[in-house]
This record gives sequence, C-alpha cells and structure tokens, in this order.
Amino acid sequence: MRHLSLHRRSFLRLAGLAGATWLTPIGEHLARAAEQRGKTSEPAQSVIMLWMQGGPSQLETFDPHPGTRIAGGTKAIRTSVPGIQLAEGLERLAEQMQHISLIRSMVSKEGDHERGTYTLKTGFRPDPTVVHPALGAIICHQLPVGSTEVPRHISIFPNAWPPRGGYLGDRYDAFLMGDPAGPVPDTISAVTPARDERRIQHLNLIDAAFARSRAERMEKTLHQETIRHARKMMTSEQLKAFDVSLEPASVRAEYGDTPFGRGCLAARRLIEVGVRCVEVNLGNWDTHVNNHELTRELVRTLDPAFAALLKDLRSRGLLDKTIVMCLGEFGRTPNINPAGGRDHWPTGFSVALAGGGIRGGQVIGATDPEGGPKPAEPVQVGDLHATILTALGISPATVNQTPIGRTVRFAEGKAIPQLLEEST
Repeated sequence: MRHLSLHRRSFLRLAGLAGATWLTPIGEHLARAAEQRGKTSEPAQSVIMLWMQGGPSQLETFDPHPGTRIAGGTKAIRTSVPGIQLAEGLERLAEQMQHISLIRSMVSKEGDHERGTYTLKTGFRPDPTVVHPALGAIICHQLPVGSTEVPRHISIFPNAWPPRGGYLGDRYDAFLMGDPAGPVPDTISAVTPARDERRIQHLNLIDAAFARSRAERMEKTLHQETIRHARKMMTSEQLKAFDVSLEPASVRAEYGDTPFGRGCLAARRLIEVGVRCVEVNLGNWDTHVNNHELTRELVRTLDPAFAALLKDLRSRGLLDKTIVMCLGEFGRTPNINPAGGRDHWPTGFSVALAGGGIRGGQVIGATDPEGGPKPAEPVQVGDLHATILTALGISPATVNQTPIGRTVRFAEGKAIPQLLEEST
C-alpha cells in the first residue's frame, strides 16, 4: 500500500506557493512525514469516479447498522479489515477492504438531485455568478497532457448533469459516451475518405478567408485547434482503449456482464493510455419506493465491477497512480417511508475511496444508529475535494480568475489528514 510521500520542498513546489503561510497543520504533518522517510514518490495521476446517480442508501452499501430500527432488516458482512462491515451483497468488495477508506460522515447542504450533483462533482454549491469546474476538469487543466490523443476527461453513461469545464473553459468538458460495447461516438466519418479530405480542404479555404481580417478573433475561438484534436483522435490507435472486447473473456467476466461493468473495464483501459479522469455512472439509486429491493439489484451490479476494478488496477501496478471514488449526490434517510423507500438525506452519507496515496482499511466518521441528523466527525464536500486534489499534487488553494474577473479557489475545504498520512 502506497501513501502520499513528498519532501517539504516538493510540497511547496506542488502548491505553487513559496511562502510558509501555505503550511497548514496538515501540510506540515505530511511534509515532515516525508522528510522522516527520506524519499519521494509521485502523486496520483488519474481519477476514476464511480458515480451513483440518484443518491445511494448508505445503510444498504457502506454504512450498515444491522439489528437496528433504521436498518430495516439490512444485514452486514465482515470484511478483510477486522471491525469494518459492509452491507450484505458487497462480498467481493469486502475482500478488498484493506485498500479502501470509507467516509461515513459526509454532509452537504443540498438535498436536490441537480444541486447535489453539482456540489459533489465540483466541491461548491451552485452559484448564479460562476460555473465551477468539475473535479475531472481541474485535473486535466493542472496535470500534463503527455502523449494522450483521446479526450482526457470522459463520462461513460452520462446523466443529465455531466461534468463540465466551468470557468476553465469548454475544452475541459467531459467527452460523453455510452456502452463501451458500442462504437465511440463521433469518431467515424459518414463519407468516403476522399470526400472527407475534400471537405477539410474546403474548410481550410473558408477559414483562411475568414482569418484575413479576423485572425485574433478566430484564434480565441480555438476552432482550428479543436478540429486538429478531433481529427487526430479519429485516427489514433488509442481509440482501442474504449474497446473492451479486446480484453480476455475471463477479465470481462470478472467485471460482470453489465453496461456498468464494461464501463469500469473501459475506465481501466483508458487510464492506461493517459486519460486523467473517467466517470462511470450507475443510475436509478433514487429509491423513494421499494428501497431494499431496488438497492439489492444495484449492488449486484456494483459489487463485481468495483471489486474487479480495484483488483485489476492493483495487478497492473496502476492503483498507486489512480484514485478510485464511489459516491452519489447524497444518501437516503434512516427512516423508511410508507412506500418502503428512503428519501433524500444529505446529512451523514458515505463515500468510498481507494488508491492513489489514499490510506486504506479505515473508516472516517460515524452516523447515529438511532438515525439522528448529526454524524460524528462530519466531512464537508470541500474537504473531500481538497483531499483528492492534494493526493494528485494539486494545491486546493490555487486561485483562479473567472471570465468576469472573480477569484475562486479549486477547493474551499481542507485535506483530511487521516486519509493522506503515512501508515504506522
């Protein structure tokens, strides 16, 4: 298991700040721990976000309270870490608990699906004066492009509110695609190669004529750059990373014969060619009715795919370089409603994290077994984002200017030390 390990001077360099004022208690702790070890290691390079659209019930996934009223009959199972339990149905994931950290005390001020999705994906509540970039957009903006010829920010099975570049620009919006069993959208020309080439030549003539008196304006639109990138992608060998049929049947079976399983397998393949952030969506967690039955079916899809992804990344030496997150926009109420469902609950829900310098085999925070609204050791959404960015070597305190001149940080919270500190 690898944890974030950087010299104090390296931390300052990554933060982009030379002043000692940046060294918060967390920063001092991490820097001194690295100095004591006397060696450096690289930060994480990519993120895979397993997005549970609709708000998954924490009680039927990562925070069971077996034998209590609020469990509603949900049972728990042991994991590879003594004392940590998961809900029944997550048996394969339970075997890898030593690589996973659970935050059971996430709190948000947004209980609406659209606003909650925006908050968890960006780290900020919706604001009419600014569109904040999603986590994947920040990662692509801050980390090197390298030799990647396909989009570096990808959303598989995007929902109504896909990750956006926000004030960083549309070029950082996620590339949207469906089931990896099908073709990659917008990569195959609808005409013959000869006709396609003539179209490009004609377009170049129009561009040249337009640019004679409007060169600066044309340059600002990034029109030609966008076309170059698109054409390069259409002929790139890296497009094969989307094609999960190239994997052995045994590997595909590990992930489960489901669209979500194929999405997770594609995410691993895409990370291998340098993609920075892949979001894989698993919807239908909005269980206001028949919560237990519906969640049980979703867990059957989630468990093999999530577990296989961690196992696969680890076997290929990629887990140390890749942060895997599993979360939704909020959780579900401890109380079961008359329709057998659980309603929206932004107070005390769960997030699972693994890889990329995140210390595994632990639980952060706790919820009330009686269903109270105040979890122990509450974690704000901004703290989660600050932690992920820190593990990637990106300073959460980096200040940016929006198009209207407003200054905004990448994250408002503080990194969670228990997730990043060296293991003892």
